[in-house]
Amino acid sequence: MRIGELAARTGVGERSLRYYEQQGLLVSDRTPGGHRDFPERAVDRVIRIQELYAAGLNSSRIGRLLPCMRDEDGGPSVRATPALVAELTTERDRIDRMIGDLVRSREVLDEVIEAASGRPTA
Repeated sequence: MRIGELAARTGVGERSLRYYEQQGLLVSDRTPGGHRDFPERAVDRVIRIQELYAAGLNSSRIGRLLPCMRDEDGGPSVRATPALVAELTTERDRIDRMIGDLVRSREVLDEVIEAASGRPTA
């Protein structure tokens, strides 16, 4: 499929898709006319990349993790290693700390809103 179709099917802009390809996260063939031609499985890969970005990972870390994630059949990848599990656990712990920080910030903001408005916040 061409880059425009991949963008439409995933909701990811063509510029981002080109960046993913530059970073080695996504691979395409070229048509005789030089256009990118992505395989059908690129849709799932782009969605997976987006999930990892949303989790706060950068492109170099995503590049290391992608080959170790679930195989196309949904089973665990044979490339997954204890080191990968440790790295992912560290990332999850970082996200948990961020969530805790955000909850505390919201609580402080609620107190300020309550004090400023003179009425309890929800």
